[in-house]
Amino acid sequence: MKVPKHFASDNFAGVHPDILKAIASANSGHYKAYGADKYTDAAIKKFHDHFGDRIDVYFVFGGTAANVLGLKMITESYHGIVCAESAHINVDECGAPEKFTGCKLLTVPSPDGKITVEQVSHFLSAFGVEHHNQPKVISITQTTEMGTVYTPEEIETLAAYAHQHDMLLHVDGARLANAAASLDLHLSDLTTDVGVDVLSFGGTKNGLMFGEAVIFFKRSLSKNFKYLRKQGMQLLSKMRFISAQFDAYLSNDLWLKNARHANAMAQLLASELEKIPTISITQKVQANAVFAIFPKEIIPTVQEKYYFYVWNEHSSEVRLMTSFDTTKKEVKGFVEAIKDTLKQK
Repeated sequence: MKVPKHFASDNFAGVHPDILKAIASANSGHYKAYGADKYTDAAIKKFHDHFGDRIDVYFVFGGTAANVLGLKMITESYHGIVCAESAHINVDECGAPEKFTGCKLLTVPSPDGKITVEQVSHFLSAFGVEHHNQPKVISITQTTEMGTVYTPEEIETLAAYAHQHDMLLHVDGARLANAAASLDLHLSDLTTDVGVDVLSFGGTKNGLMFGEAVIFFKRSLSKNFKYLRKQGMQLLSKMRFISAQFDAYLSNDLWLKNARHANAMAQLLASELEKIPTISITQKVQANAVFAIFPKEIIPTVQEKYYFYVWNEHSSEVRLMTSFDTTKKEVKGFVEAIKDTLKQK
């Protein structure tokens, strides 16, 4: 069944034409498997250009795998991972982080998706107590599940606190590109330069067909990761088809152009929704997400024309996502559909 026009998820979007061209180009000829090819070499060089020469990069199929394997590499089963209650690793990964790492997720409430040093500090009394999981990792999402963005200063503060207490900082960067575009910063400004230890770097939500990267900013942390990736069933034999995508994605600012456009469409959508008295925006619109309270009675009717997710059934809060291919016409059409439905009600 054809999905109606939507603002449900940037995962619903197609593949950027330049990425499709890159995949088609990589489809010519035979190359060694499992990453021993020129496309993977070129992609890794691009990652070094953006994140520095001291990183290790490994490609995997999807975001959950990137998070789980990255966290598995830097933890033992008796460790704890501090994250926001709304974190993707806590809510949307079907328990995979806890199942495969053996760690306990130590969650904190966060109305805006962010966590602070003060919240992390509450878990430190467990250090050295054999009855408790030992806090080892602070995991944040950039952008957050609420569409908000961590500043470099906020990330650096969390990283410094983690390192001070023999902990590590992991970033779920499924939408890192949108955060960098929002802050007008380089990717390294939000990672390499502020003390991040492990990054799950996403591309699927910003124009790729499939593929994510696990980046270790200290090579000592990634020792033997290649075996863990294989054991975790994430070693793609025809890896060139992930690598070619990332090579194109990190060339000519494609990642940035896509993210800037998605962010701009979210700003346009928010500005139009703010003109409707019965709708209220609930979070700062800093990337490509808009959270808003809709009148409950209009939601099913509008969803028939423009699909979106209800974030909180009790409060009628909805989440609206824009993508690299969202158009102004679609934004205007969505807003008009809301207005028309309100008139009918």
